[in-house]
Amino acid sequence: MAAKLAVVLVAILVISRPSVAEWHGEARPMMGTEVSVYLWHVDAGAGSAAVNTVFDEVGRIDRLMSTYRDDSRISLINREAAAKPVDAGSELYRLIERSLDISVLTLGAFDITYDSVGQHYDFRKGVRPSQPDIVAGLDSIDYRLVELGRDGHSVRFLADGVRINLGGIAKGYAVERAAYLLQQRGVEHAIVTAGGDSRLVGDRHGQPWMIGVQDPRDDGKVAIRLPLEDEAISTSGDYERFFDEGGIRYHHIIRPETGEPAQGVHSATIVGPDAIMTDALSTSVFIMGVDKGLTLISTLPDYEGIVIDADGELYYSDGLVPPEQLD
Repeated sequence: MAAKLAVVLVAILVISRPSVAEWHGEARPMMGTEVSVYLWHVDAGAGSAAVNTVFDEVGRIDRLMSTYRDDSRISLINREAAAKPVDAGSELYRLIERSLDISVLTLGAFDITYDSVGQHYDFRKGVRPSQPDIVAGLDSIDYRLVELGRDGHSVRFLADGVRINLGGIAKGYAVERAAYLLQQRGVEHAIVTAGGDSRLVGDRHGQPWMIGVQDPRDDGKVAIRLPLEDEAISTSGDYERFFDEGGIRYHHIIRPETGEPAQGVHSATIVGPDAIMTDALSTSVFIMGVDKGLTLISTLPDYEGIVIDADGELYYSDGLVPPEQLD
């Protein structure tokens, strides 16, 4: 569940006039994935400064929310919140609060306490938790075990063994924050991407951004193209952080009630106005499956979804006209 997967960007930029620096951009490895920003600016210095603003903000968020950093605030919470309330700070508090609200909305499909078991997976080494580890950790997977203080900044856990991980929402938060900062600088055309989460600011200077969703079983191939403007798009899939064992694909999107990777779906893509929500909803829909997941999306008027199931079949939410599919 933790991380999101790469959204393929189709024909985003065409730089045809080398004498004029209008598009500015860069990609860097951050937050366990690749973060990129491309923006239109008539002033080269201002454009470069805007790009650096994005990376500064993403780095700040990573230092606050990464469970891979011992000095992050979320790691402090995981170490101490079962014993006493821990000061999360107002920003992290609000994102945890929003995560818990989404848990209620998705009937527990989205659950930041999944890491109580998820911490035992190592996808690089092909290691999965033992059955005793899963059984022991399952009692600690329950978003209702996270208690928010009325002071607006403290968090505590109601049981030992609880761990939280914002990998299913932090990248969406990061690109949403980045887009906000770009708009504050007067940028009107930009795209910020962190793994499978992208936030679009305006259009591609007179044309829509053409965003491609990866074919989950053909690396480098685009399954669907979507023309988008001023939207967020997130894709969760089983094809980036995974290993195969005994004919079973073990990937990072963990079903909270079992502590094991969700099955039945290869990828779920959500489009909407807020990358925080599209990030969390793409994970939730992946876990819920085609029927329940798209039924949920049908109750959210500003959001649409596309699901590719385990047979490679594509399904669309009611309000979405099937986009162009690629052979």
